[in-house]
Amino acid sequence: MPETHERFAPETIIKRDEIDRYCDGGRDFIRDDEIRAELAANARPDAARVRDILQKSLAIQTLSGPEVAALLAVDDPELLAEMAQAAWDVKHKVYDNRIVTFAPMYISSYCMNRCRYCGFSLDNHKEKRRCLSMDEIRREAEAMIRIGHKRVMAVYGEHPMTGARFIADSLAAIYSAEVQGRVPGSRNQVRRINVNAAPLCIDDLKIVHEAGIGTFQVFQETYDHKVYSEMHPADTVKGDFGWRVTCFHRAFDAGIDDVGLGVLFGLQPDWKYEVAAMCTHARELERFVGIGPHTFSVPRMHAASGSEVANAKSSFTDDDFFKAVMVLRLAVPYTGLIVTARETKELRDRCLRIGCTQMDAGTRIDIGGYSAGSREQKIDEQQFMLGDSRSLEQMIVDLARQGVITSFCTAGYRCGRTGGCIMDALKTGKEGTFCKINAVLTFREWLDDFASPESIAVCTPLIERELAAIAEQYPVFYPQVKKRYDRICAGERDLYF
Repeated sequence: MPETHERFAPETIIKRDEIDRYCDGGRDFIRDDEIRAELAANARPDAARVRDILQKSLAIQTLSGPEVAALLAVDDPELLAEMAQAAWDVKHKVYDNRIVTFAPMYISSYCMNRCRYCGFSLDNHKEKRRCLSMDEIRREAEAMIRIGHKRVMAVYGEHPMTGARFIADSLAAIYSAEVQGRVPGSRNQVRRINVNAAPLCIDDLKIVHEAGIGTFQVFQETYDHKVYSEMHPADTVKGDFGWRVTCFHRAFDAGIDDVGLGVLFGLQPDWKYEVAAMCTHARELERFVGIGPHTFSVPRMHAASGSEVANAKSSFTDDDFFKAVMVLRLAVPYTGLIVTARETKELRDRCLRIGCTQMDAGTRIDIGGYSAGSREQKIDEQQFMLGDSRSLEQMIVDLARQGVITSFCTAGYRCGRTGGCIMDALKTGKEGTFCKINAVLTFREWLDDFASPESIAVCTPLIERELAAIAEQYPVFYPQVKKRYDRICAGERDLYF
């Protein structure tokens, strides 16, 4: 196994023409000075303007740079309360009262980059590295399916051994896994795999696309060019800001039409700049191909092996995190919002009330952690430390007690509701209808196959209320829903609209 970064010169991987074609005169679309000027010019918005902006969000329209800057500047408690209510209303209008659940599968800890905040850095000689074989990947998938997961986020370090062909083969291994459910005859499988990987060239992205990817997720880490260069050595592949920030342009050109943006909050002090820049990226994708991001993710820097940067105290507080999530929900109303198990249960519960749409649970981020079965976190065997260690069942029950239904739905991807199609459906509120129905159907599956009697007792009133709401809101459609629901109760699986 190669251990030195010198063997992986950036110029052997980065294709300069696949950056330049998406830039203007050699400059990428993230203009630090313009973003900061917008933040400064909108630092004191009046209440009337803020309320006008909230009405635009409620109409499910993407906000402009100055509008995002104005919301970021609000500090009046009354206006902040109105923003929080609007964020919840937007979420409910687009996604109803559901949370989509998933789990990450960390496949390799080998990486040729030397990011100063990451436990997988090549310079971190404390890290115990491992890359799963295809058989091990399938066993990890089986262990995740036994918990009840249907969605997987496959996570890869940037290394030649885990390139596009490896990613494609690993997706096939995950999709091949199958577990018998508790109900006789029921078969459980992973139905959708999203990928969190390094930026790839167009030809490699086509390989990944053809393997059956859901969302392609790449985090910029920071949009601040100066901080980016400080955190990512220039002689590494990740040191090239342009290669990373244009990766979704290449993904769309390769046929991938669902992408996920994110930054690592806490990496630099000016978190408002990062929110504004991420929204700039979303608007750039809308300009480029008419399709914005499928998801925003809001990972926050946490303790990591061998990193002074990650282990230093951050000025980014829980209240800052809450406001960042709230503004992102309002800024790009149709986009899913992922708050991961990096954060505590308490903070994730707060974010439920302002528009979070996806959460992971029962999460293991050590390589091979699901099949190993241990719940102990070991800092030298994973990328960072988690804040929420709840099992999937514990989280589902906690959500049910708050009136929130857990969805395992993957129907959109198999019905062709992706890219521009799903964006249009989300913006008009139509997708929320399918989301509500498919949430009920997949929730029934999980309850029958995996839930304890105690969990069933807590969750049954919620699913009955959801069925009653469907009957009231969609009386013509309801008989078809009930028929499929009854078939699931009888042991059939994977029925959806």
